[in-house]
Amino acid sequence: MSSSDRSSRIAAATAALAVRLGDLRPGIAIVLGSGLGPLAERVRDAIRIPYAEIPGFHVPTVEGHKGELVVGSLAGRMVVVQSGRFHMYEGHSADEAALPVRVFASLGVRALVVTNAAGGINRGFAPGTVMLIRDHLNLTGRTPLEGPALPGEERFPDMSAAYDAKLRTVAREVARKEGLEVAEGVYAGLVGPSYETPAEVDYLEKIGADAVGMSTVMEVIAARARRLKVFGISTVTNLAAGRVVGTLSHQEVMDVAAHVGDKVARLVEGVVAGTV
Repeated sequence: MSSSDRSSRIAAATAALAVRLGDLRPGIAIVLGSGLGPLAERVRDAIRIPYAEIPGFHVPTVEGHKGELVVGSLAGRMVVVQSGRFHMYEGHSADEAALPVRVFASLGVRALVVTNAAGGINRGFAPGTVMLIRDHLNLTGRTPLEGPALPGEERFPDMSAAYDAKLRTVAREVARKEGLEVAEGVYAGLVGPSYETPAEVDYLEKIGADAVGMSTVMEVIAARARRLKVFGISTVTNLAAGRVVGTLSHQEVMDVAAHVGDKVARLVEGVVAGTV
């Protein structure tokens, strides 16, 4: 897809949303991972826009991803919540996976909160661990920045501090006040949709990954190219292959995500309130 085609697609989605939102201009975008959709129910005075009504947006095919944008007030801030991702394993390109973030930036969003469900690699993590993402490993072999640089994007964005340290400090303070336990670590992003083999998990541990999943990295790369602040949370919904006896399932991911959903929601609300 040419640069002009990509720009036109972003512009069409932005224009359609601007009409629906009127004078509302969210400053923070929140992307919800598998099983974390209930966080969108906390948004007040919500405007709900199905993906089917937004040019270029795809209806998710994965359980736990609803397929709508929710715009309204959360913790006193105007936010847009993306309830449902476009995953590359569904057949979407890296560019398509990053489309919503680029549209949010075009609407004036200056901070991005990304959440995901992940497999635990760190041997100190148990299912239900909430991990603040300190850094990531992009092991997909893909990037949304391929091709000509888009207007308003850095050609070579600095990723040395992709996840904002100040926002992690806010999150740790929120966790302390709320009595929530949080961990911190490195997220490894793979394409999927198969879960990793035990040998792959051993390799990921050796190269420094604490958790592994099938999303997030494309969104964060695009956000940094647009100079957005980024805060990320991984919910460890299962132990990765080789860390536990038995088979892995998406239902387990959904069940654990639902169990810790309130904890994640409280943490996100606190970070949203503290974002400047």
